[in-house]
Amino acid sequence: MFANRLVNIMLIVLAALTLIGVLTLVVYTQLFQETGAEEGEPTIDQVLERSVETEEITTNLSSNNIIRSQYVIQLENNDAKKEFEKRSFQVENIIIQELSDMTAADFRGSEGIQGLEDRIKNRINEIMQDGEVVQVYMNQRVIQ
Repeated sequence: MFANRLVNIMLIVLAALTLIGVLTLVVYTQLFQETGAEEGEPTIDQVLERSVETEEITTNLSSNNIIRSQYVIQLENNDAKKEFEKRSFQVENIIIQELSDMTAADFRGSEGIQGLEDRIKNRINEIMQDGEVVQVYMNQRVIQ
């Protein structure tokens, strides 16, 4: 191939080292690649771990009815959960404000409840700094 035997040996060693390096990189990325479970939908255990249940809240609606409700709020991560627990008084205030603008008729059908859950989620996310609310679930409601 080449006139100098030393150059041939050097090229063969260089090609072998390059091939070993590429194979090592491929094996490393395949074996130590994360499963992707963190990026997809969380498991129910993760949802429960990152959720906070509010105290039962009783307040007046604008239609002079009384509502007693309770919520489960799912948060993005554990840091957000810790911050949320510290901000519980602000969260209760937000919920009371949202409820006081509603009437008993606003709770008929799933659209009214879903709208309230979305408004609560958006207002809480405005005050959160270490994460965000993923979902708000109305756990209980009694209107009198």
